[in-house]
Amino acid sequence: MERLRMSDPTPVRRHGRFWLYAPFVLLALLAAGWSGIWGFARSKVDQELDAGIAREANAGRNWTCRERSVGGYPFRIEVRCASLTLTSSRWGDEVKVDAGPAVAVAQIWTPGHIILQMTGPMLANLPQGRKAALDWKELGASLHLSGLAFERFSLVLGEPVLTVTEPGQGAAETWRASATEVHLRPNPQRFASEGTVDLAVNAKGGVLPALEVLIGNGQLADLDLQASLSRALSFRRGFNPDALEAWRTAGGILDVTKLVLVKGPTRLEASGQLALDEAHRPAGKVAAAVAGVDRIAGIKVGGLTAGLGALLGGRTGEGGQSNTAAGLSPLPPLVLREGRVFLGPLRLPLQPLQPLY
Repeated sequence: MERLRMSDPTPVRRHGRFWLYAPFVLLALLAAGWSGIWGFARSKVDQELDAGIAREANAGRNWTCRERSVGGYPFRIEVRCASLTLTSSRWGDEVKVDAGPAVAVAQIWTPGHIILQMTGPMLANLPQGRKAALDWKELGASLHLSGLAFERFSLVLGEPVLTVTEPGQGAAETWRASATEVHLRPNPQRFASEGTVDLAVNAKGGVLPALEVLIGNGQLADLDLQASLSRALSFRRGFNPDALEAWRTAGGILDVTKLVLVKGPTRLEASGQLALDEAHRPAGKVAAAVAGVDRIAGIKVGGLTAGLGALLGGRTGEGGQSNTAAGLSPLPPLVLREGRVFLGPLRLPLQPLQPLY
């Protein structure tokens, strides 16, 4: 019995290896689940792009994204185009815009924040045979969405150069700057009732031929503009004659709350309101004051002109006090009327304003 008892095998406890492999199994399951989520999001983006392009085509705007691809796995959604082309029939004459490679990126956990980068140049064939070319050193745009509504939009251009060619004119007009920023957002108080959008534009080191005609000191210009655009929902389907006419008939106004232009020793500050007249030309009234300039478009500032400014309601500072104390001389109101530009009662020697559509 003792020998039999000694020969009985002793049971050995085997430890399971579940906890050794469990983290890897869990990681594989998570990766598979995440891949499924990302793949669903990618498919949804493709569907929305196709639906959006179809809606645009029905509205007379045809978009072409050459070699479109959707990638960015695992944490981003990237839409890439080897080039972008827009052809629109909404302006009567066909408008065609060609741009270089573009990419739009959104993190998968913040799909409402979209970053856009694009390579120039952008070439445009415009109505009446006009042509435009916009180039830049770098371009970055940021769009914040809440659902389908935008919260804000920002555009930054490094060293932009815009060239516009008119038919029958030998020399093209070129505008350039060292840097330009544009920002848009719904006005917190007025968007719900008036569809008002706030606009801010800042440009550094600008060269604009039309400005040289007015203030020809040969210096670079810095621009700071703040404005509000009422009835902006008229442009929710694009910028075209139908949208402009809807904005005009709705009583849309561009309210320039602050415009500061510094060009060498010259400083101009202005505010006013602009709209479109029945002939579709810019119209409105702007109050301004200047410093460091003797003549505007050949008209002497000071003396009789300054007197007319005070008589006809030249610009005043906060609290109704004149800007003279700040070194600014008030000008007569700058009026856009019937396609002409007037400084008080004097018509400036500028080309007539053309209808926008």
